[in-house]
Amino acid sequence: MAKKETNQHIAILQDIRNRIFKPVYLLMGDESYYIDLICDAIIENALNENERDFNQTILYGADVDDFAIVVNAAKRFPMMAEHQLIVVKEAQNIRGIDNLSYYLQKPLMSTILVICYKNGTLKNKKIVAGIEKIGLVYESKKLYDSQLPAFINTYVAAKKLAIDPKAVSMLADFVGNDLSRLSGELDKLAISLPEGSMRITPESVERNVGISKDFNNYELLNAIVTRNISKAAQIVQYFEQNPKNNPLVVTISVLFNFFSNLLLCFFAADRSENGLAKELNLRSVYQARDYTTAMRNYNAFKCIDIIDLIRRYDARSKGIGSGASSNDGDLLKELVFKILYSPYQK
Repeated sequence: MAKKETNQHIAILQDIRNRIFKPVYLLMGDESYYIDLICDAIIENALNENERDFNQTILYGADVDDFAIVVNAAKRFPMMAEHQLIVVKEAQNIRGIDNLSYYLQKPLMSTILVICYKNGTLKNKKIVAGIEKIGLVYESKKLYDSQLPAFINTYVAAKKLAIDPKAVSMLADFVGNDLSRLSGELDKLAISLPEGSMRITPESVERNVGISKDFNNYELLNAIVTRNISKAAQIVQYFEQNPKNNPLVVTISVLFNFFSNLLLCFFAADRSENGLAKELNLRSVYQARDYTTAMRNYNAFKCIDIIDLIRRYDARSKGIGSGASSNDGDLLKELVFKILYSPYQK
């Protein structure tokens, strides 16, 4: 089976850093971040710097007509080195991948062949099975929005830094699940920290990434949870004036994820902060506090009503249903107003 991206890349990277290599790697999927991460680790560790001139070949799909060229390169022996490294980038653009099947029957063990297949998965089951038999197949899937906070926290912790929960939400909402861009923003934030500072704050995100620490989806959700009507209205107005930085689709996703989780909370056996953190698989009890606050301000019937509202306004934003011609600013105003004022309120 192809290994998935959920922490499996950690074991793969550990083997690579320990110079334990497979003869063939197929790195494929819609999330390019992990594909590039593993590929770069192999390039860094497979050969010494003085071995690379004669033993490292990087091929690009735009420049290669047929996979037969890749196979011929893989059949060469290394020169004054234990391995030769062949890296194929943009492999999804190369025809004739069936030619690889003959090589897989008897691969050259001194060759490390890395095939990077992005924007989808290889559908040729025979080739995939052949690589799985002798090497490694890794499928990199896009992360769900709910998985982004864990990615951000793990990435920051690896740099021996800390990050405020609000800063995490600001980045997740603003950047989304483009992990290459997200990791780039986190690298920029780490470099920009003042000497001696080890924590990324909302202020540093606002200063270096260009997100308002007061007018963002995190603050809008907080205003709705606490029923701060004045604050919610101010943020909605700001969003309407800055639509490029605050797309409605992201706001709707944030609201839907929260109220979907809130509905689970009403049926949780243990409604304490610790119990909800466990029920929702949250990283800390602190994250459960918004849910305990929301449970005081909304009931289960209201929560169901809100989820239905969010679904209908999501459809309208995509041109489906009545009022589909409304602009995003008007739709958000209506949605937030109905969340705060519709029936089943406590």
